[in-house]
Amino acid sequence: MSERATREENVDVVWSGDWVAERLGVGLEGDGELRELLGLALRRNPKRAHLLVSNVLGKHVPQRPSVVYGAGYGLGERVRALLGEEEARRAVVLGYAETATGLGHAVADGLRDAPYLHSTRRPVAGVAQAGGFEEAHSHATSHLLLPEDPALLAQGAEASTLVLVDDEFSTGNTVLNTIRALHELHPRDRYVIVALVDMRSPADRDRLTAFAAEIGARVDLVTRSTGTVTLPDGVLERGQALVAAQEAEQAGPVPEAAGHPAPVTRVDLNWPAGVPDGGRHGFTPAHRAALEAALPGMAERIAGALGEDARRGRVLVLGFEELMYAPLRLGTALEEALGAGTEVRYSTTTRSPVLAVDDPGYAIRTRLVFPAHDTPADGPGDRYAYNVAGAGFDAVVAVVDSTADTPELHAPEGLLARLAAHTGQVLLAVVPSYTPTPVQEPAVLPEPLRGPDFSSYAPEDVGWLLQDLSDTELEAPTEEREEAIQSGGAHYAESLPVEYQPSAEYQALFSAALETSAARIARAVGTVTETVLAERGPRPVLVSLARAGTPVGVLMRRWAQHRHGLDLPHYAISIVRGRGIDATALRWLAAHHDPADVVFVDGWTGKGAITRELAAAITDFEASGGPAGFDPEIAVLADPGGCVRTYGTREDFLIPSACLNSTVSGLISRTVLRADLVGPNDFHGGKFYRELAESDVSVRFLDTIAARFDEVAGQVEAEAKELLAADRAPTWEGWAAVERISEEYGIHDVNLVKPGVGETTRVLLRRVPWKILAKRGAGADLTHIRLLAEQRGVQVEEVDDLPYSCVGLIHPRYTRGATGADGKAVAGGSTPAADGEAVKGA
Repeated sequence: MSERATREENVDVVWSGDWVAERLGVGLEGDGELRELLGLALRRNPKRAHLLVSNVLGKHVPQRPSVVYGAGYGLGERVRALLGEEEARRAVVLGYAETATGLGHAVADGLRDAPYLHSTRRPVAGVAQAGGFEEAHSHATSHLLLPEDPALLAQGAEASTLVLVDDEFSTGNTVLNTIRALHELHPRDRYVIVALVDMRSPADRDRLTAFAAEIGARVDLVTRSTGTVTLPDGVLERGQALVAAQEAEQAGPVPEAAGHPAPVTRVDLNWPAGVPDGGRHGFTPAHRAALEAALPGMAERIAGALGEDARRGRVLVLGFEELMYAPLRLGTALEEALGAGTEVRYSTTTRSPVLAVDDPGYAIRTRLVFPAHDTPADGPGDRYAYNVAGAGFDAVVAVVDSTADTPELHAPEGLLARLAAHTGQVLLAVVPSYTPTPVQEPAVLPEPLRGPDFSSYAPEDVGWLLQDLSDTELEAPTEEREEAIQSGGAHYAESLPVEYQPSAEYQALFSAALETSAARIARAVGTVTETVLAERGPRPVLVSLARAGTPVGVLMRRWAQHRHGLDLPHYAISIVRGRGIDATALRWLAAHHDPADVVFVDGWTGKGAITRELAAAITDFEASGGPAGFDPEIAVLADPGGCVRTYGTREDFLIPSACLNSTVSGLISRTVLRADLVGPNDFHGGKFYRELAESDVSVRFLDTIAARFDEVAGQVEAEAKELLAADRAPTWEGWAAVERISEEYGIHDVNLVKPGVGETTRVLLRRVPWKILAKRGAGADLTHIRLLAEQRGVQVEEVDDLPYSCVGLIHPRYTRGATGADGKAVAGGSTPAADGEAVKGA
């Protein structure tokens, strides 16, 4: 289709931006077509006063469907020519909600073989989110990406080009932020940005060039027209004042339309089975072919329901917010079915509030206001249809999806009633809302990973119920992670901290601690193993909670083998605070072992958060239909918090495996759970840091402790008998202490209080520490804590009445200003306390 054919045939002598330009001094400059494509309006938006109103988008201004579709299709043909046929076949097109959902779909049609997805502001139950982003200047900012097939955005080299479509490219922020987020997950060689108009400033254009160089990809831009908007100083405030004045002038009862309301008739479209209503969950070339075949028949049904006046006059096909493509294509088919004797127009309703001014020099002449009718996630509110009232339409064909066919749609104040007051006939055509097919559980569950391909442990030591994400870039600087976690912008399991590489001094400290504590740890290993064998034997299945539990699980397995000749199965499984346990891994365990034989193993308890998390996760797993019989009780090496019944000791002492990260845990990262990487039937993820092999002490740690098994055997026998006869009920002493500390130090968040030597070490290695509380008189067990605190510039405060040897406090209400450029805590930083004063910390 030629661009000439896609232009509106009647151009008003008065430009539909004159009213705003004259009052606010807003200028629109560009190529010769720009003023034909765009008008201006004002909106109630605290971020941007003016609105560029497209005459060929089909959102605010009713336009011929063929013109609207041709605008997008023509851009798609240009992208296809740019990429070449082979590359175009492997491209994926992404459109932006709500305004560009139909435009993006038409662009995908122009590429011919490209699948299509658009962002959405409507969460859909049962569909995992593959991503999301914010649109800074929009009235409704949050966008979700909900593809039925998560691989649609994760094809990488198999779909080397991602085509992003928006109605206008004003600053480029939204599109560049989207590319940045998706590129971090699935890097591509090439991106193409498509828009009807490019309105960027010279600085914004330079930013795109720099951005492409930064990510190492080619970024092309395809637009229909180019120009700039000039905004005088104070335009936002003046625009808001002008909107307020106009709304005050227009206040009062809305005049009733003359005559009786038009009848509302429902039209059965006979929508083709299996074809989505749009691109919210993805739209494939096969869907496109099925829809094309069905369009003529659906258009005939609509045409047959129209009255004679409409057939000789003007008909509006009115879409619904994000539902733009289906009504657009029904409109193009209706144009062909009715022929030149009928004027068919197309537009859609919208969430965006725009001022209406009945002036030829203003782009939004009239507006209809009605309540939302699709039970939106952001709650009830007004919705709008522009330039419909007073436009002389003889019939309006309202097209909605079945989710929006609600009582609110049919209410006396609803959309249908509003339309009926301004036209001679209203037809309602309902497109069935597409429900993604539930992901079927695979017939064969994934197999555990084992060394040496995954981890430096021997293959018989542990089977990792994880998926290998070693080639995925997941690490983020500690400060960035902390800010994202505390602001709610990210969960801690969605990224990994940069692996701590110990100094020579710290490595020497680890070696000394290992030699000093080996017998003590061997005794605890033996005691907890004998307790498990006595109460859960004779052949328990050890399932350690990755990764701190894994070295302990390996040692328990070695004890059982050395002392009893038992070859116990041992696996590592992921559990994530706030997200639960890996359900796929539990299903694997149930398929290969009796759930009643499974004993969960961890290194130590802090305040007992994981103990509670596991119990809740097992309950939820069984309630959702998962196999029953798993015992949520955890066996731990050390239980200083008094959180479990099965333990080797309740002393809080240095366990050398807590001193390091992957280099004492088989070179495996902590586990990762992120929707774009872990599907509903995948194991949680983890990385194998092969590159750290020279620093690996995992096997040395195991061998050093196992070498002391015979030495401590007599003590273990006595301690195990004593424990089995004792009252081992959890006291939760640690949880009470954490709650007290959280309030006393003005933190008010127990998640930022990490008790015990092991958890305090993690704070210093992975998080942004605020201060360390050390039990007065604690000796060698805290030597490495003091060294790490000194290296990070963190205060160590000696305290009494502490049930732990130490407690680590994460920097509360963290921002990057809380630490210096070197990552050390800033002396004199303050945080609001419970009494309103500042808590001073290092």
